[in-house]
Amino acid sequence: MGPGFHRVVAGSAALIGAGALAFDSGSGAVVGLVLLGASLFAINRPVVLAATFAVAAVGFFVAALSAGAGWPTLTGAVTLGAVSNEMLLGHWYLVDPRLPRWALKSLDGAALVGLIADFGILAGRGALTWGTDAFVVGWAFVALSILSALLITAVWFALREPGYNGVMSATGLSYLAIITVLGTTISGRSLTVVEGSTLLSG
Repeated sequence: MGPGFHRVVAGSAALIGAGALAFDSGSGAVVGLVLLGASLFAINRPVVLAATFAVAAVGFFVAALSAGAGWPTLTGAVTLGAVSNEMLLGHWYLVDPRLPRWALKSLDGAALVGLIADFGILAGRGALTWGTDAFVVGWAFVALSILSALLITAVWFALREPGYNGVMSATGLSYLAIITVLGTTISGRSLTVVEGSTLLSG
């Protein structure tokens, strides 16, 4: 992958990490953000770049553990990471649609498994037991989860179509899936119960 891919990864992770820091996730999130910023200066040094991303990921995970959100962090990372990389990698297949599609199919399968696991974990934490103050967000979470699953499944079937049209359709669908998965991730976590309250109820 080229520098553009690494910048997208760093920027996306920093955006979500900044949100975690805004809710007082501790020093782990600070370490993660600093390292993501530093990674921009190591774009052309693959080993250093990989190490920077790895340590940043550990920092964010430590922050998640301190907030009691270890499992949701893992499932969310798998889902968002898989569907985002699927979309980015799909552009290489647009250049040469004859490339073997096992990589895209693997990412698509990981995205679906991650989405189902994430939904189950968030539901277990109260995401499906919202009150009247979170009625709209609650139904948005359910609707976006279903739509995300349908889009990810549609990508799988599109990849079974030989030729350029199959890859083009899969890449376009993965664009939409990123939007719906991100919405699912944010809405679901705003509904989960942490220390007796939710983000929406305070």
